[in-house]
Amino acid sequence: MFIFSFIGGMVSPYGESQVFRKTDHVWKDYAGATYNKSYIFETANGAEFPTQGQQKFILATNKGNDSFEANGVTYGLEQKGEDYWAIYSSESVATVLTLKGKSTYKQVGNTEVTDEIKEGYEEAVANDENTFEVDGITYTIEKAGRENQITISGEVAFATKKVFSAAAKDADLGFQFKQAVLDAIEAGETSFEYDGTKYELNTTEEETSTEVVKDGEVYATISNLLVSPQANGVFLSLSFKEAVEQAIADKATTFTAMNEAGEEETYQLQTKNTQYVVRSQKATTVNDTYSAPSKKHWAGTDGNGMDMLTRLMYGGRISLMIGFVVIIIEGIIGILIGGISGYFGGWVDTILMRVVDVVICIPAMPLYIIIGSVMDYYKIDPRIRIYALCAILGIVGWPGIARMVRGQILSLREQEFMVATEATGVRISRRIFRHLIPNVIPQLIVIATMGLGDVILMEATLSFLGIGVKFPYASWGNIVNAVNDVYVLTNFWFVWIPAGFLILLTVLGFNFVGDGLRDAFDPKMKR
Repeated sequence: MFIFSFIGGMVSPYGESQVFRKTDHVWKDYAGATYNKSYIFETANGAEFPTQGQQKFILATNKGNDSFEANGVTYGLEQKGEDYWAIYSSESVATVLTLKGKSTYKQVGNTEVTDEIKEGYEEAVANDENTFEVDGITYTIEKAGRENQITISGEVAFATKKVFSAAAKDADLGFQFKQAVLDAIEAGETSFEYDGTKYELNTTEEETSTEVVKDGEVYATISNLLVSPQANGVFLSLSFKEAVEQAIADKATTFTAMNEAGEEETYQLQTKNTQYVVRSQKATTVNDTYSAPSKKHWAGTDGNGMDMLTRLMYGGRISLMIGFVVIIIEGIIGILIGGISGYFGGWVDTILMRVVDVVICIPAMPLYIIIGSVMDYYKIDPRIRIYALCAILGIVGWPGIARMVRGQILSLREQEFMVATEATGVRISRRIFRHLIPNVIPQLIVIATMGLGDVILMEATLSFLGIGVKFPYASWGNIVNAVNDVYVLTNFWFVWIPAGFLILLTVLGFNFVGDGLRDAFDPKMKR
């Protein structure tokens, strides 16, 4: 086991914390789709239409109002078609008070009330109209009690539930173009002219969308299906959107379409309530996790993509090192306390044995859990945790050795060779550590050897519970910790069975050695 752990780790071509990567194809969200049921607002060039205005628009249309106010600005509404509204902003020009056929004009805004405006107003009132035009500007007459108000109205936005999709990235689908398309559709026209270019409108066979054709080629489409990319800067072609729509109609889970590179690719279509998610396979570099044993990794890889055989070697180092260090700490403390107690006896023995009783009564496992939790809270360095683990296990585990040493010394101090040392004036420390302790060494070796297995089991238990050795350092205990996941337990035997087998083999080996040493040092066993 020493050769496997210490020599094996030196000759292994991999490091303890070396992570192996591989290129894999994974399904990632590429686009989202939904049938649009909300209004989409398009703002005119140079105009502003705030978010509060959008909210007030919804309230106004639900209540059947033809105007609303937002951020101190009054907006008017004109329904041009089903789910198609024009939104106008109003600027006050003047108020008009008419008494006995004579009108008095009071300028309100920055626009000067000219004679032409007055004439236009009086003519509109005479004809019972509420709008008139002067120098290409449309004015609106609003009644406010005894006074009338003259305002300038200008279209700032329109709202529609139709979704526009461009056939090319550089297609000009601005405010005026969309407005011209929608006006033509509502008027039942099959063509329209915009910016000197003639466009044709074709309804698809399914009557689910309308195509805008320019020079014989589809320039844009209008439908209720909103398909948008997950990442910024990605352009979705019309053919892709049509494929998505067809897949939704067919209730298909996969479909093929042309990707950005012009190549045919298979996509997944997943449904989440009324939302649709389109997923595509992307080549990505991931950790080579739970790779089965192979020529490259003889024992496979773990959940972090690390070589299992190398982790087992380094884990053996940690487990064995902790075992020996803890036994040494237990031995030093036990020999000191037991030696002093057994030699002096009396009140010294009484006090030290009561200390031993107190330490024995300490609930070890709850203490380990509490200290481990404290170290987790303060994020103690994993290397320091190993040293702390050794110290804690050693401090808690020495009473057994102390009792054994005390008992042996109590029986040895009355023997003739000890009387001789006392008669010759040998120092007390020399009597204890030169004459008494060496006679206890055989029993110490047996107890220490058999105790090594217990220490390794305790370290493995604590690491399995997550309060012992921490990542990135390996120990057999935290390797076995992978069985906390039932899926790993049932599918990846090579992750936890080798570590469990090494723990079993090591503990069993030390127990056999301990039994052998006990038989060798016990004269009765030689008979």
